[in-house]
Amino acid sequence: MNAIEDAIPSTPLPLAGRAPGKCIVFGEHAVVHGAPELVFAIDLYTQVGVRSGPRFSLNADPHAAEEHPYFRTALARRWPGGEPLEVRSTSRIPRGAGLGSSAAFCSALVAALGAARGGIDRPALAQASYDVEKGAQGVGSPGDTSTVVAGGFITINGGGGERLWSIHGSERDWEVRRVDDPGWIWVVAHSGIPRSTGDAVREVGVRLAKPDGPELLAEFARVATAGIRALEAGDRKAVAESMVWNQELLRTVGVSHPRLEALLEAARPAAEGAKLTGAGAGGSIVVLPREGQEVDLVRRLARAGGLPFVVRPSVQGTALVTEPDS
Repeated sequence: MNAIEDAIPSTPLPLAGRAPGKCIVFGEHAVVHGAPELVFAIDLYTQVGVRSGPRFSLNADPHAAEEHPYFRTALARRWPGGEPLEVRSTSRIPRGAGLGSSAAFCSALVAALGAARGGIDRPALAQASYDVEKGAQGVGSPGDTSTVVAGGFITINGGGGERLWSIHGSERDWEVRRVDDPGWIWVVAHSGIPRSTGDAVREVGVRLAKPDGPELLAEFARVATAGIRALEAGDRKAVAESMVWNQELLRTVGVSHPRLEALLEAARPAAEGAKLTGAGAGGSIVVLPREGQEVDLVRRLARAGGLPFVVRPSVQGTALVTEPDS
């Protein structure tokens, strides 16, 4: 799919943007510091409807344009001087779960605003969505927003197939490439413990600034590179082993949590590999199930107090859907 040809077209209001969530398989936190990352879009979605209104509001909240960080940042960067808008957001992605709720909201909203102002191509949408999310959080990498814009599997600075785009940041640039979907079923489970991405990223940054930080970062890069190559080869065993390896590193930098560890332990009999996904310190885990044991895995995770979802990669990234007049 050509990223330029597959642009978000110019579309008059009212309209809506729709974006999938995401799941990081390898490289969370380390990607902020330039290491590789592997992420895929999941079939849980956020839809953001936009229409003209008497004043700016988000889900009928007239204060959101000043108080909601992602909404405020999107309006300031993508709708300066524009007419008042009524915005409605609905989502199946749990908030604070490490599954891309903020990235999906930002990308769906930026797509809608871009369409209303003449259209926007995917590389520009990916850059703008990253700029909005980072502007609201203060820290972060473009992995989440690029994934929900592109759909499917992507790598950040990790090789792969077709080059999609580069994302420019204040301290570094990231190259985004497509990776083929191996066709596997995955399970994610939310611990019920909310977490702040910004806080977790800053805490890991402090940890990586210690004397052993460079070697830890190099180890994160090694495991992500090995995991990406294994996925490209369709080697489930090697992918699972890399997930376990990656989880050990995430424990070392202090972003696991007792609830996450309980879910990982509950998943073990039905899992080939499992790890936390996202910022950690709460949030969710991702599991590569043993083939044929997906239902058993879901039951184990639910009994352990998790909120499990059987997910498949979402081929379609951020897109427009027509918003009805009434």
